[in-house]
Amino acid sequence: MKVLKIGAAWCSGCLVMKPRWGEIEKELPWLKTEFYDYDESPEAIRQYNINESLPVAIVLDDDGSELHRFEGEVAKDDIRKKLEILKNQ
Repeated sequence: MKVLKIGAAWCSGCLVMKPRWGEIEKELPWLKTEFYDYDESPEAIRQYNINESLPVAIVLDDDGSELHRFEGEVAKDDIRKKLEILKNQ
């Protein structure tokens, strides 16, 4: 499982989510993540159909299929719970 995080420097919600994701990544060492800047990664933005409503985090399975999408500011506990459920499916 991998999480693609999409954000931008001008996005206030992204600034809120950055430390939350940092904590989650430390607490879940098995989780792989990649970050894409909205303004610097147009191919990823098109591929995953991202609009200017940020932040977005897309959970992918090992085959690259989308399992879940987090949009906006999401509570850390809610993210962790969903990731644990997806991991155990």
